[in-house]
Amino acid sequence: MANATSGLTIPIHPNVDSIKKDVRWLGFDWEEREYYASDYFDKLYEFAVKLIKLGLAYVDDQSAEAIAGQKGTPTQPGQESPFRNRSVEENLDLFERMKAGEFRDGMRVLRAKIDMSSPNMHMRDPMIYRIKHESHNRTGDRWCIYPMYDFAHGQSDYFEGITHSICTLEFEVHRPLYDWFTQHLAEGPYRPRQIEFARLNLNYTIMSKRRLLELVKEGHVSGWDDPRMPTISGLRRRGYTPESIRNFADRIGVAKRDNVIDVVLLEHAVREDLNLKSPRVMAVLTPLRVIITNYPEGQVEELKTINNPEDESMGTRKLPFSRELFIEREDFMEDPPKKFFRLAPGSEVRLKSAYIIKCEDFVKDEKTGEILELLCTYDPATRSGSGNDRKVKGTLHWVSAPHAIDAEVRIYDRLFVHEDPSGQKDRDYKEFLNPDSLKVLAGCKLEPSLTNLKPLDKFQFQRQGYFCVDPDSTNEHPVFNRTVPLRDSWTRMKDR
Repeated sequence: MANATSGLTIPIHPNVDSIKKDVRWLGFDWEEREYYASDYFDKLYEFAVKLIKLGLAYVDDQSAEAIAGQKGTPTQPGQESPFRNRSVEENLDLFERMKAGEFRDGMRVLRAKIDMSSPNMHMRDPMIYRIKHESHNRTGDRWCIYPMYDFAHGQSDYFEGITHSICTLEFEVHRPLYDWFTQHLAEGPYRPRQIEFARLNLNYTIMSKRRLLELVKEGHVSGWDDPRMPTISGLRRRGYTPESIRNFADRIGVAKRDNVIDVVLLEHAVREDLNLKSPRVMAVLTPLRVIITNYPEGQVEELKTINNPEDESMGTRKLPFSRELFIEREDFMEDPPKKFFRLAPGSEVRLKSAYIIKCEDFVKDEKTGEILELLCTYDPATRSGSGNDRKVKGTLHWVSAPHAIDAEVRIYDRLFVHEDPSGQKDRDYKEFLNPDSLKVLAGCKLEPSLTNLKPLDKFQFQRQGYFCVDPDSTNEHPVFNRTVPLRDSWTRMKDR
């Protein structure tokens, strides 16, 4: 039996219910019941008493700051506590009184008595118990002393019959302490073993839960499930699928040395998965009105379009086509450069699944110079699927103006502008926060099929990228999050 005690390579919300939700969403479950360190509070207390009786633990009256100041350095031994040689009887009495709630928080701690000159700082009389008068989510107010992680870790593994406790590499220096505790407390030949592997590190983000909590508390992100966060709940809300995360993990494998994985690989995994699963839909994010002057007023056609060319079983749907449409504002230029294969005065493009249109004129705001609308004509003989073989170089997505749904679209990007924001000497990692990591676009125009959607429904907005329905979305106010663009534009911009 193995136990990944601290081996979750992607941070998750510290709330117990959120952890369970995240694990199940990833596609995993657990046999029998859940195991909590708090299940063993009585046994852990008894083990602490055993250490005291063996002369291997003592109650220290010093503050945490004073104890830290006596730890020494990796090259200099620490100083022994003045309370280190208390008698077993006195230590038992004080520890019992700690448990009874007689002392305030921080007034006393229980420490292991090991070696203040050990080259491993974790072996220099580490704390085992501290006083904390705080209600526990499972045991309520029964306890006011709580075991420290290094003590609870190995002993919980022992109680559960764990053979290999899998941890990330930063726990490698804790292993001698893990072994020391089990050596003195375990009975019989069985001992759990700790084994370490490299934690997942992604560029352009941070994986430290402490720093992620800072971002949440200081309002740099909206919460643990902010789609810019490298948490399971954040990735889920952004539109990542469990399959894409599992495939990503399979590809990078398990390493014994720390390394940094390019987030491009994670983005490739979700593109690959969503390409097979996501319906293709029309969505115009920065709308520009187009009037087809030779199309009959009041006429509406229903054009057949394929939902996903990668999966015929997803079928087809009908798109309304009318005299007034929306296209992307960036798909028109008044004075275009060479090889601009979109709309310009006198040029032609194909509207996807519809007709070839030609820009005849445009209306401009005289004061601001903004293009207000395009006046175009269409060639009725060029309807898609008609067999007409006339070709043009550009194809644009569009939405029928009378049938369009208004929506909010949130464009998410990398949380940081530096590949290694936390590894820059003398620089605060928050200095590298990307000011453009979130852009909110209001007044986007979506095709009318995008109604009555559920949170996290996923789509490919043609020519734009992959998007999912945000939990904030309502029928009256649809909200979509961009998961990833269709291609990795970030790397190309960086390399310019």
